[in-house]
Amino acid sequence: MNFLPELGQNLRLARKKQFPMDNLKAFSLRVGISRATYQKMEKGDLSVSLKSYYQTAKVLGVDNEFSQLFLIKESLFDD
Repeated sequence: MNFLPELGQNLRLARKKQFPMDNLKAFSLRVGISRATYQKMEKGDLSVSLKSYYQTAKVLGVDNEFSQLFLIKESLFDD
C-alpha cells in the first residue's frame, strides 16, 4: 500500500492547481465531504471510501480517468 501517500500528494497538488484559493475546508465543502475525510485522503488513508475519491475526481475533472482505473485494454494479439 505504499502508493497511497503518493496518491494523497497527487491529490493535494491537483487541488492546489485547480482551486488555488481553496483551503482544506473550502475544497471539502466543494466536494461534499467533511474536512477530516478530505484531510485523510491527502494523507493517503486507506479508510476513506472509494466514493469520496470518486466525488473528488469529479470536482477535479479527472473522473473519466478514474472510471478507467481497472479497464484492461485489448492488445493487437487478442481475438
